Amino acid sequence: MIATKTEKPAYSRKNPFAAEVLEKIQLNGRGSDKETWHIELSLEGAGLTYEAGDALGIWPDNPDRLVGEVLRKTGFDASGTIDFAGETLSLGETLKTRVELTSLSREVLERHAAAGQFEKLNNLLADANALQEYLWGRDVVDLLDEFPHSYSPGEFVGILRKLQPRLYSIASGAAAYPDEVHLTVGAVRYQTGQRKKEGAASTFLADRLAVGDKVRVFIDRNDYFKLPEDGNTPIIMIGPGTGIAPFRGFLQDRIERGDTGANWLFFGNPHFTTDFLYQTEWQKALKKGQLQRLNVAFSRDQKEKIYVQHKLLEKGEKVFEWLERGAVVFVCGDKNRMAPDVRAAFKTILREHGGVSAEEAEQQFKKLVKARRFLEDVY
Repeated sequence: MIATKTEKPAYSRKNPFAAEVLEKIQLNGRGSDKETWHIELSLEGAGLTYEAGDALGIWPDNPDRLVGEVLRKTGFDASGTIDFAGETLSLGETLKTRVELTSLSREVLERHAAAGQFEKLNNLLADANALQEYLWGRDVVDLLDEFPHSYSPGEFVGILRKLQPRLYSIASGAAAYPDEVHLTVGAVRYQTGQRKKEGAASTFLADRLAVGDKVRVFIDRNDYFKLPEDGNTPIIMIGPGTGIAPFRGFLQDRIERGDTGANWLFFGNPHFTTDFLYQTEWQKALKKGQLQRLNVAFSRDQKEKIYVQHKLLEKGEKVFEWLERGAVVFVCGDKNRMAPDVRAAFKTILREHGGVSAEEAEQQFKKLVKARRFLEDVY
C-alpha cells in the first residue's frame, strides 16, 4: 500500500529505505568530458511518496581507495574495534560508512589544530578567504599530509564529522513511476597534485553499485520548488547539465495529470553529440506537443561559448510574452555562475521588452520572486 501525504512514512533520514538499483545508464556519448548517469531505484513496498521537485537523500559509503589511504597514513589496523555513537564497529567499517573523509570543514580543522598546536593552521582559521580556498578540493588525507599528528584511533575518529547524506533532485514523476525514483547524477572526479579524488555519493552510485544492489535512501521534501496547482499555467524550465533532472519529472507529471499549460525547456551542456541528456525523450515530447518549445545551448560546439542565458536573451521577446501570460519560471543547477547569469538575463528581458528602466525591471523581478513565479533549486 502506498502511503498518502498525511501518513508519516516509516522510512526517513534516520531510518532510510534500502532501495534496489533497477537500472544504470551512462547518458553521455563516447568522448565526452562529462560522466552523467541515469539511475533507477525501486521504492516498492517502502510506503514512500514524492512529488516532482523533491530530492532523494542518498547515504553513501566512502571510496575504498580513500579509506585505504587514511589507514596507510595513520598506520591504524582496519580490523581493530572502536566505539562510535553507541556502536562497536571495526575501524575500517567506521571509516567507510560513518565519518566524512572526502571533504573537510572548519570544525575538523579547529579540532585538528587544537590537538596538534599548529600555528600555521590557526592562522589559516583566522582568515576566512584563505580558509575557504584551503578547504576546496582537500580531504582528510591532505590534512594529515600537511599537518601530521599522531592520534589513537578513537581520537582520530573524534575529530571527524559524521558522514552526511547527499541530496539529488528527483528525475521522475511519481504519477508516471509510483514505485520507482530516478536520478540524474554527474560523477565527481578530479585530481589535486598526484592524488585522484572522487565525490563520495556520485562515485558510490556510478562505480560501486550494480543493478540488484541496494542503497539507503529517503525522500527530502521541497515544498518551494513545485509545479503550479493550476495545470493551465505555462512554465519555463531552465536546467543545464544535471539541472535537467527535476524537469524530466515535471513534464512526466504534467503529462500524466493532463495539464494543458504550455511547457518550455532551456537546456545546456558542452556538446550536442555527446551531452544532450534525455535527447530522445525531449524530442518525442516536442513532436507530440507535450513540450511546446525547446531551446538548447551547447557551449563548446562553436568558437564563442553559448550558454542558457544567451538563449534566454535571444528568445527574450517570446519569454516576455510568456511572463505576461502568467508563466512560472524554474531554474535548477549551478548557483555560482549559471543562476546569477539567468537572473541577470530575466532582468534584461523585463527592461528591454517591458520598456521600463533598470530600476523598474529590478522591482518587477523581485515581484516575480515574491509571487513564486521565479523559483530556484540551485547548488
